[in-house]
Amino acid sequence: MPIVPSCPCYPIPTDPPRLSHTDCPIPLILPRLSHPGCPIPLIPPRLSHPVHPASAIPPRLSHPAYPAPVFPPRLSHPVYPAPVIPPRLSHPVHSAPAIPPRLSHPAHPTPAPRAGRRRRLREPLPARSRRAPRAMAAPVVARRCGRAAGLWGGLRRAPLPPRRRAHEQPRRARGAGGLLAAQCERGLFQEVFPAQSAEEQLPALLAPGRPPLAAYCGFDPTADSLHVGHLLPVMALLHFQRAGHDVIAVVGGATARLGDPSGRERAREPLPAGTARAHARALRAGLERLFQNHRELFWDPGAGRLGRAELLDNASWLGREPLLRFLGGAGGRLRMGTLLSRQSCQARLRSADGMSLAEFLYPALQAYDFLHLHQHHGCRIQLGGHDQMGNIMSGYELVTKMTGTDVFGITVPLITSTTGDKLGKTAGNAVWLNRDKTSPFELYQFFVRQQDNVVEKYLKLFTFLPLEEIAHIMEMHAKEPEKWGPQKRLAAEVTKLVHGREGLESAKRCTKALYYSSVEALEEMSDLELQELFRQAPSAELMLEPGMSVLDLCRKANAIPDGPSGYQKITDGGVSINGNRVTNPETVLILGQHILKNGVSLLRVGKKNYYVIKWLQL
Repeated sequence: MPIVPSCPCYPIPTDPPRLSHTDCPIPLILPRLSHPGCPIPLIPPRLSHPVHPASAIPPRLSHPAYPAPVFPPRLSHPVYPAPVIPPRLSHPVHSAPAIPPRLSHPAHPTPAPRAGRRRRLREPLPARSRRAPRAMAAPVVARRCGRAAGLWGGLRRAPLPPRRRAHEQPRRARGAGGLLAAQCERGLFQEVFPAQSAEEQLPALLAPGRPPLAAYCGFDPTADSLHVGHLLPVMALLHFQRAGHDVIAVVGGATARLGDPSGRERAREPLPAGTARAHARALRAGLERLFQNHRELFWDPGAGRLGRAELLDNASWLGREPLLRFLGGAGGRLRMGTLLSRQSCQARLRSADGMSLAEFLYPALQAYDFLHLHQHHGCRIQLGGHDQMGNIMSGYELVTKMTGTDVFGITVPLITSTTGDKLGKTAGNAVWLNRDKTSPFELYQFFVRQQDNVVEKYLKLFTFLPLEEIAHIMEMHAKEPEKWGPQKRLAAEVTKLVHGREGLESAKRCTKALYYSSVEALEEMSDLELQELFRQAPSAELMLEPGMSVLDLCRKANAIPDGPSGYQKITDGGVSINGNRVTNPETVLILGQHILKNGVSLLRVGKKNYYVIKWLQL
């Protein structure tokens, strides 16, 4: 090995190749490198020292200060701005647009592609030649909320509609601060449209201290009651109201007569004008009850301004709009190509029954609702279910073309059954919000029966509980799952919002009477609650005769067959009165035990056969 001159700074001869200097903590110095204070200029081309400003690192040699084992050939130094970057090679500091095939970047965790497969990379387009994204495919609203806007995790959700065209693709709603961030975190706001203007303007418009905005949501009266599937759009309106903004609930007395084709395989049955008006009145009463219960039971007057809520019927303006004026005004601004490109429209056009002109014009009428509310009520936000995004896009297009004002659309998730079907009248699985169609007890039990994998999501969507409290409820549930704490809290919150405090107490009484055989709960139940609880159970009105026995009661109520078989059914323990099993058929009925204070007896034969007995002239 040749000996090179000593370093003038140190008495020790210059290190032989691949040996570190005695006073240098760096474990490796490349061959024939000079010391920082040494005048000997023995630095070979393209070899860098950790201290020297050399311009490059030799191929496939590790740098002492960097943990990356290999640098690809002809890469620049990770610290020094050496200009040697070959085409299509990226640098840890520089913004080169690509990585060469089969070369791993020292700072990039992506593994190199498999050897033997050649990949052709496109040359990057010049910055000015790249196509600018359209407004409908703009960036997301914000970065922090992530994928929390959808029903991710355990909550079952309806299948997404087929993929839209690129020009009409909305983006997942992401939190941007205030109301948007809170509801994205809860999962209530799923998509915001158009994404670019929403990202730029909506957070500031919804910020606390700004003038209130107006948001609306429409409800077509295809039935005389709202159902659980309508609750999420109502919750979205209520959250806007709680944030100090004004909300409008529009009952579609006019549009219901046409029928929304979204998500349907065939046309709806025509709805007569009289039926539509009656259904609209019923829906209006149901919405008023929800807003009133929220204001009285869930809002603290000291918390600030509660936005104004208004209920309207679109028949009041669509019914007076002349056809020619509508077609010449709004009809001239909507493009046929855009309407025909909607997936709901294409699916119906390909079906055997086709699509009627009335259904085809439904998005135009809903878009006109948005225009009317914007012009007369200053409404700038439309809310709707996830399946309404196409109609919301039509409203955005019409309002922006006719007024030049930026408006927005926000969708909420769809609630589905355990089989994945959308809850509603069409699917036949609706859980109604009117008491005469679904009792408070039945609504309460619907939410009590929810599985563990969806209950946390439902608590975030259907209640106003803080997220910290929901987390605590779930922690307690993990420790004591047999108590069904989250399900009971969810059922109580929803039942109180829909039916008020009295409805919640009624649901709890019915639950105790039916599942816990509580005599006290039975005695407190009214005739209406008994009818709701035992809707399918036969009832009988009887006169109490002296010495009447259990056998006499069962035979007069037609609860057991005549003869020995009925007698044996009682002796075998198959009959209970007010939750107490009776095995002696000759037992005489006693007031306070077999006959409750409210003059009612609940007779059960077997496990599920109930009979409600009302006693006269006690």
